[in-house]
This record gives sequence, C-alpha cells and structure tokens, in this order.
Amino acid sequence: MELHAFEDCLARRLLAWGGASVAGGATLAVVGAATGNRFLRAFGGQTVGWGAIDAGLALGGRARARRLRAVSPVDPDETAREASRVRRILALNAGLDVLYVAGGLAVAAGRSRRDAAARGHGLAAVVQGAFLLVFDAWHAARVPSAEATAGAARVEA
Repeated sequence: MELHAFEDCLARRLLAWGGASVAGGATLAVVGAATGNRFLRAFGGQTVGWGAIDAGLALGGRARARRLRAVSPVDPDETAREASRVRRILALNAGLDVLYVAGGLAVAAGRSRRDAAARGHGLAAVVQGAFLLVFDAWHAARVPSAEATAGAARVEA
C-alpha cells in the first residue's frame, strides 16, 4: 500500500471509531440522564467528547492525505520523510495514550469510588486511551516504506 492510501485508510478507521464513540456515547448519556444514572451520563458524555475530537482529527488527516496526493509526485526521498513523520506522530500518540489510560485510572480509583460521575469520566478515558494505544501502535508498525510507495506508483502508471 502506498503512503497516501495508508494515511487515508488510517483516517477512515479513526473516523469510524470517532463516529461510533459519538453515537454510542450520546446513547449512554441520554440513557443515563433519563434514568438518573450519573455513571452512564458521565461515561457517555466523556465518550462523545473523545469521539468528536477523533472524528475531527480524522477529517483533517483525510483532507491532508488527499491534498498531498493531488499535488506531490512520488519522490522517494520526500516519501521517506513523510513516512518517518507519520511513524513518529503515531509513536508519540501511543505514548500520550498511555498517559490517558493512567489518568483515567487515577480518576476512577481516586474520589470516584464514591462519585459515580467521576468514575464514569475516568473509565471512559481508560477505554478511549486503551483503544487509541492499540490503534496508534498497530498503525505505527505498519507505515509503508518509501520503496513500497514507489512500487505502488510504478504499478499505477
């Protein structure tokens, strides 16, 4: 798979997760509000927020991948730099994801033992962070090389 197609695929996957998070989180928040369940309301609201951010990042990533594909010919050096940049961003994000999980666990284990809303917020951050950790690490390990991208471009031509 060539790099721009990989970036577009990555963005589509993140957009799907973001959309599912918004829809599922909204459902949980509404159910929580209707039933007075503070945990569900907080978990759902936190999930909506994470999903909206993920969807926004994904849409920006898709637009960037399409823009780069339209204006840049396949230059192996530039492709290698771009692949390295994508890999670094995903690795950095995976490191941040560990912090999200740890922060969510701290919130869930702290005052939230008695506060259902805080527990909901904390555990939602754990779920989102854990998913993103796997997502980012898995994709970082699969960023196409410049050679793969150049080979894909030769096949297309």
